[in-house]
Amino acid sequence: MPVTSRGSRVGRRVAVGVVSTLVVAATGYAWAQLHRLDAGIVTADIIPPAAQVPDAPAGQPLQVAQNILLVGLDSRTDSNGNPLPQNVLDALHAGSSADGGDTTDTMIVVHVPVGGAAATAISIPRDSYVDVPGFGKHKINSAYSRARAASRSNLQAQGLSGPQLEVAADAEGAKSAIAAVSELTGLTINHYAAVNLAGFAALSQAVGGVQVCLNAPVHDTYSGANFPSGPQTLSGAQALAFVRQRHGLPNGDLDRIARQQAFLAGMAKNVLSAGTLTNPAQLGALVDALQGSVVLDQGWDILSFAQQLHGISSGSIGFVTIPVQSLSLATPSDGDAVKVDPAQVKTFVQAQIGSATNSASGSGTGTGTASTPPSAGHSDGVRPIAVTESATPPASGTQGTPQQPVASHATGCVN
Repeated sequence: MPVTSRGSRVGRRVAVGVVSTLVVAATGYAWAQLHRLDAGIVTADIIPPAAQVPDAPAGQPLQVAQNILLVGLDSRTDSNGNPLPQNVLDALHAGSSADGGDTTDTMIVVHVPVGGAAATAISIPRDSYVDVPGFGKHKINSAYSRARAASRSNLQAQGLSGPQLEVAADAEGAKSAIAAVSELTGLTINHYAAVNLAGFAALSQAVGGVQVCLNAPVHDTYSGANFPSGPQTLSGAQALAFVRQRHGLPNGDLDRIARQQAFLAGMAKNVLSAGTLTNPAQLGALVDALQGSVVLDQGWDILSFAQQLHGISSGSIGFVTIPVQSLSLATPSDGDAVKVDPAQVKTFVQAQIGSATNSASGSGTGTGTASTPPSAGHSDGVRPIAVTESATPPASGTQGTPQQPVASHATGCVN
């Protein structure tokens, strides 16, 4: 599958990278850095033509709403498809290169409406039991790995090997993840970005760490999470452990999602309010980290997109999670999974993003249109997630209550 590089080949995955990209066009220096970033981005041909959106004229706002799929991959490969050094994996508490299953540990759809107002980030639990196109009913986080493994086997039989094999297989995995998310949510995915384990750690360091708050102290040998209760600033391996831990948490993966959302909200707040865009050293480090982490879909003009979103700081980023019905659905071959109702999910998603009158062209129910802006009074432009009733595992067979974003001036505490 074709993969192109504008400049040197760089990293392959981003979940938090797009949050940074949305706000990196405020000064002349920032714009120059963004040009440097764009010159080194790897792109893959993974978005079908029907889902591609036309670029707006230079300097003009978005003409249609867009949906971006952000994924965090449980991958132990670097930007060129080579195994990460064992010392790096040890520092990240990531096991060995044989432990990576290439599953999508994080899946978030960011809906960006026209006009640069309220963006909505919709989290999907990794263990949601859904239809995976071409593979039947499975956990949604395996859509990537199943397609990747099948493609890798076929390509290997055709003689492809080395980093080219890994990159091509990754592209097929991305296509499968996009298809599964689109099938579940009813949304057309217009853009894609991903980050691996090392890339996430580097990004968190580049922004100077992110303040988080825990309700109680945690100690988890699986992820390496060992934190006291209360507010604290995390970066690098500590940040990765914070967003990866799910063992020992009261609500398992739902608590982990709340952590991921709180961290992303904190990162956006950090970049927007801490002078990152006017700090040459910090901005340069951010661009370096993005270049070491990012792969985007081939049709995404990130320069134009960032320019069009220059005013997003006057809107907000709200974080929500799709409703779930059970956290312990027994499955034939995938163990316990998260039960979701696709119809309920689609209704919830449409309620979050509004009607689709100005949607981009594509399959499914469309990309949606602008959301209603949140109430004013939040200078950081970020609404962190609240841990609400949905974080309590619902009784089997009952409808879950989706988490709702709340406005807050302070860092909200999570489990």
